[in-house]
Amino acid sequence: MHILVTGISGFVGPRLARHLLARGDRVSGTFLVDRPRFDGVEDVRLFEADLLDAEGLKRAVEAAAPDAVVNLAGLSHVGDSWKRMGEYFRVNVLGTENVLAAAGGIPVVVASSAEVYGLVPEDEQPIVEERRVDPRTPYAMTKAAAERLAVARGAVVARAFNLIGPGQAPGFALPSFARQLAEIRQAIQHEGREPVLRVGNLSARRDFVHVDDGAAAFRLLAEKGEPGGIYNIASGRALSIAEALERLMAVSGVAARVEEDPERMRPVDLPLLVGDAGRLRALGWQPGRSVDDALAALWNEWHEVSSSAPGV
Repeated sequence: MHILVTGISGFVGPRLARHLLARGDRVSGTFLVDRPRFDGVEDVRLFEADLLDAEGLKRAVEAAAPDAVVNLAGLSHVGDSWKRMGEYFRVNVLGTENVLAAAGGIPVVVASSAEVYGLVPEDEQPIVEERRVDPRTPYAMTKAAAERLAVARGAVVARAFNLIGPGQAPGFALPSFARQLAEIRQAIQHEGREPVLRVGNLSARRDFVHVDDGAAAFRLLAEKGEPGGIYNIASGRALSIAEALERLMAVSGVAARVEEDPERMRPVDLPLLVGDAGRLRALGWQPGRSVDDALAALWNEWHEVSSSAPGV
């Protein structure tokens, strides 16, 4: 199978590329010229293409001639979406429309988010795909709108819950914690600085899925997903951000004092999101990695970055 991955230089893209190549698939990918170029994986054919450049996307798809497209490109930070609403709409909604048009009938998997479900009572979770969406943030609204475009064109929608693991940008909670812990470890050893870790809301509970299990889900949906179908990528278990942080600190061996940072608090933070992935499991998906596996990999990544920094 030959898959074109849009946004291949992001968080999930490199993990998906490795998964596809390990299975013997062919891989092409698009990336933005002003972003870090995708590297680290050989045998991937690359095309410069912006989601907002309809003609450029069309040329990339025609040149790659894939069997399917997995659209991972877009903006994905809930907090940031409050500050850049217009840009989130253009990239996530109009960009998705351009990908669907460029595909020209080739099967497409569109990455969406559990955030589209909004505020769901705890006794009605785990959440099933049939539940009516109720987005509460600009980011979630753009994803809900993109889903409607995708379903109307017969694309497969993958509603990912919280994918975690190495490669995620430090603007997100867990990689931010890992980076801060790695910096604290170095500072204690070299400067004797007081260990303080700054956080946002730790009470929210989320359904965490290892990014590599998420990558396997995208590949499976590209092959077997029902056209116009919607699938949750979820573990069915919830873990609070506070507990995830505790586990991360245990892995790191760093005992830091936790302080709330008003700058890290969101205008809206859903208290609980946990999903039912029965539809995906029926296709043969089975997560093979734990939250602790993802946290360990995340810590190792930032510990290595911190240890190799100049002056350390």
